[in-house]
Amino acid sequence: MFPKNCWYVACTPDEFAEKPLGRQICGERIAFYRDNEGKVAAVEDFCPHRGAPLSLGYIEDGQLVCGYHGLKMGRDGKTISMPKQRVGGFPCVKSYPVEERYGFIWVWTGDKSLANADDIPHLEWAVSKEWAYGGGLYHINCDYKLMIDNLMDLTHETYVHSTSIGQKEIDEMPVNTRVIDGEVVTSRIMENVIAPPFWQSNLRTKGLPDDQPVDRWQICRFSPPSHVLIEVGVALAGHGGKDAPADKRVNSIVVDFITPETETSHWYFWGMARNFQPEVQALTDAIRKGQGGIFAEDLEMLEQQQKNLLKFPERDLLKLDIDAGGVQARRMIDKMLKQEQQGQIPLESVNA
Repeated sequence: MFPKNCWYVACTPDEFAEKPLGRQICGERIAFYRDNEGKVAAVEDFCPHRGAPLSLGYIEDGQLVCGYHGLKMGRDGKTISMPKQRVGGFPCVKSYPVEERYGFIWVWTGDKSLANADDIPHLEWAVSKEWAYGGGLYHINCDYKLMIDNLMDLTHETYVHSTSIGQKEIDEMPVNTRVIDGEVVTSRIMENVIAPPFWQSNLRTKGLPDDQPVDRWQICRFSPPSHVLIEVGVALAGHGGKDAPADKRVNSIVVDFITPETETSHWYFWGMARNFQPEVQALTDAIRKGQGGIFAEDLEMLEQQQKNLLKFPERDLLKLDIDAGGVQARRMIDKMLKQEQQGQIPLESVNA
């Protein structure tokens, strides 16, 4: 169901700042915490004594202590000690490669020998002082591939997000789909249109008029296993669109990290990175609030879609030209799954 020999965003550091975090990733129940060196550790969320979730315990001297009977677990999954008990023969639990980078915790749920931190995608907006980022997390009860479909075809904005980012020109303009260097890229350009409310607000923030025609762009990039980054923006019409001078445009990157939980649920890490007024925290907070409301509208639609699909599994779904991005992304995922089943092939081999 899910490729496992790859890096997924598992959580953010604040989620286990005070106590361990238990989270299911690709069907694996994992406990996240920090050891005595401040490094993130990830082990199977299962105490070998009586099967209690280790995430319900606490940290002592950098070791994970089971909250049921006090068993201490090391970051390698080996039992260290237990009050008045000999634990040398206790079986190990699984440990996972884990990396803290770009404000996220990344986990590898597959073959540990294949894990290479260099395969975590570089995120320039996360390390540059010229960019600001704000985001959040939703738990969504639907197949993670339905979210990928949603993000690779933004036609739905006209209808689902009619009061914020939607406008009729979205479904009137054709979408172009390509596979470039192992990514699926869909793009839609709208020229000489009036910006919708969300972008009118951002134009005003940058001191640009919000009632003049603009050129608008949406460029969605899917990277295996389930990351979608979307270049979005508007520029005053006639100044070059996406390539307009900085003082004539306002643009951002919509960040979407989609992490499978089960076959019908996933963790959705959403956010927006912008390269204008990055120092203004109030603006970051306002954009986060607005974007969070937009994504909440998707949540309801996707969960109801999943219920329908489960109720009518025998029905074939239509595939139109606007679905090409999601179809190509699913093909990449299927290829990864097939390669793993045939021999645990690393992620970079998907593009070979």
